[in-house]
Amino acid sequence: MLVSVLTVACEQTEVLLFDPISSRHIKTLTEAHEDCVNNIRFLDNRLFATCSDDTTIALWDLRKLNSKVCSLHGHASWVKNIEYDTNTRLLVTSGFDGNVITWDTNRFTEDGCPHKKFFHTRYLMRMRLTPDCSKMLISTSSGYLLILHDLDLTQSLEVGSYRMLRARRTPLSSDGGTSASRSAGTPRQGNDSSKIHPHREGLSPRNSLEVLTPEIPGERDRGNCITSLQLHPKGWATLIRCSSNMDDQEWTCVYEFQEGAPTRPLVSPRCSLRLTHYIEEANVGRGYIKELCFSPDGRLICSPYGYGVRLLAFDESCGELADCLPVQTSCLREIRSIYSHSDVVLTTKFSPTHCQLASGCLSGRVALYQPKF
Repeated sequence: MLVSVLTVACEQTEVLLFDPISSRHIKTLTEAHEDCVNNIRFLDNRLFATCSDDTTIALWDLRKLNSKVCSLHGHASWVKNIEYDTNTRLLVTSGFDGNVITWDTNRFTEDGCPHKKFFHTRYLMRMRLTPDCSKMLISTSSGYLLILHDLDLTQSLEVGSYRMLRARRTPLSSDGGTSASRSAGTPRQGNDSSKIHPHREGLSPRNSLEVLTPEIPGERDRGNCITSLQLHPKGWATLIRCSSNMDDQEWTCVYEFQEGAPTRPLVSPRCSLRLTHYIEEANVGRGYIKELCFSPDGRLICSPYGYGVRLLAFDESCGELADCLPVQTSCLREIRSIYSHSDVVLTTKFSPTHCQLASGCLSGRVALYQPKF
């Protein structure tokens, strides 16, 4: 039986559960964790996982919410992301300790389940799996985007000392001065070879690593922090929210996955991602991470925008990305703005099964939206 429930991760150790159709509050897990709850991921129709700044992950069963199924210990700092590989039934988590850890949920008990460190990098912010689990994407606060191609989660990678990831980028130009050669708001066209540095490593074609400095609109060489990372539901593109190192600009960008990306090092390496669409954000609530999302069909993007949300599309008719790929980078189209909060909106999420959208703000209020036909 398919159970429809809206779960809300809260700053003050709680998890809230609602009926998304009636908006009725079902239950509050008052002490789900010992610190802020950061992320929730359903593994199937009844089992879900939560992660927290208390460094743990918890498994829960909708049929028995009075206690956790088990707690998972392995991270040394705040745990920020949960993904799930449905093929292997491996839970995948990432945290501010820089670790990506896999957990074998095939063998969990009330004491936990077997786990191992899969990957490590400094300045890790967000980690995502593509819908088919063939790639892992990792964003960093130092402006890099890492892609693991032909993903095999059963192999651990020892690339934590990779030279490019050891130092933060600086917002200085190559001559040592602050770059002012491009006005803010003017995107770069095409791939900038001085900014994008793809690399592939590894003896096996599985888990080949590509390290990119994504093309970002705005001024050159200022440095960017990639704070939010999402994948198109059909695996066609990645969606990021990034801010300048000075926190004075914020952007939403869409990058198309280019087909035929090689799995071996090339003499003239190519980039697997191409910037297709972008839009500048309001930059309200500096310092807070704003989580944006795709609609289930991938035609709309919902982005936190000050005290509300914006619905964005690739063209005026909300067409498919595959039908709206521009020759040159173009602006996302604003379909509608909705202002229903009294504080900065930090997160948005479309329902995977209903015509419904949820948003949450800094003060803890959750708003539900449904279209009028």
